[in-house]
Amino acid sequence: MLNPITAQDLLAPVAPPRPLVSPAVIKRLFDILSASLALLVALPVLMLLVIAVCVESPGNPFFVQERLGLDGKRFKLLKLRTMVPDAEKRQAELEHLNEAKPPLFKVKNDPRVTRIGKVLRGTSLDELPQLINVIRGEMSVVGPRPRLPHEFDVNDPAVARRLSVKPGLAGLWQVSGRAKLNYDEALALDLQYVDNWSFWLDLKLIARTFWVVLTLQGAY
Repeated sequence: MLNPITAQDLLAPVAPPRPLVSPAVIKRLFDILSASLALLVALPVLMLLVIAVCVESPGNPFFVQERLGLDGKRFKLLKLRTMVPDAEKRQAELEHLNEAKPPLFKVKNDPRVTRIGKVLRGTSLDELPQLINVIRGEMSVVGPRPRLPHEFDVNDPAVARRLSVKPGLAGLWQVSGRAKLNYDEALALDLQYVDNWSFWLDLKLIARTFWVVLTLQGAY
């Protein structure tokens, strides 16, 4: 025999309906579709930039570097090369010019940067190959910037929280100062994104990133 429905039953809170598709799936689908379309549209420009990099500075036009991804997993980040081929070997001789607080390394007029490299950095066109990282699932269109392994203490709870999402091409860091931010400021913005993520926030950040890049705000 069924129990009668009471007034208390009618006033009991009702659990919200579960979404048909999880936010993580929506974000991944958006990443695949948007990155694939962007790469297709940008391919002619990317090819011209590859030629320009090689003409000015012979060598591999791409720069491949190990970065930290989701949950601290390492992956190979792709960029157009903006420096001379032996730039990493020459960093030690420029340590006295570092304008950032360690573990970051930033030199405003870095002598290793080529002429085409300055243009690529200012316009963020050097990051076009990272669309491939997005398609491969190593990055997202929006998220914290992927950092070098030595820049983070993975045992730090704040860092672990930051690494709980995929790194991205666009994010709060890019629209809030870019290269002008120090380590602590960048980490605080990354955690703010992690704690307040939504699909609509991603769309807003993409729109703001386009404006920041077009106006060259905060670029080194």
